[in-house]
Amino acid sequence: MSDMKTYFSDVQRAIELLENHSVAFCKGDAFAVYDGKGVSPLLRAIDDNVNFSGYSACDRIVGKAAASLFVLLGAVSVHGKVMSRHGLEYLQKHGIKASYDVLCDDIINRDGTDICPMEKAVKSVEEPSECLIAIRQRLSELRKEK
Repeated sequence: MSDMKTYFSDVQRAIELLENHSVAFCKGDAFAVYDGKGVSPLLRAIDDNVNFSGYSACDRIVGKAAASLFVLLGAVSVHGKVMSRHGLEYLQKHGIKASYDVLCDDIINRDGTDICPMEKAVKSVEEPSECLIAIRQRLSELRKEK
């Protein structure tokens, strides 16, 4: 029972920290927050070799792309303010507890005109490490287009 109490308090604390940040990770008294758009805060944590094994996390938007990065970071639970069905299924498939405020079919791009390019990049990819490669490749392509 104390494990469930810890889980709920870690998730609740991560949700509270999200008020002023893009992504929050909590485990007991330890926490970390990241800011930025899209998946960039999660990529920064990966690039910093941060290990969030056993941490609960909260993010503003969680699609399959973000879900794959949470898997790589070792999160045990993820709460999304908005979560796609693909993100939810991916987290559950990898044994990560998932919760959300709003569940949607797809994560939409910032213009509201199409599916998010990160979601398109990982649509047919299942392995988390391969998702990371696909995400980085798509980000590189988007930077070249600008």
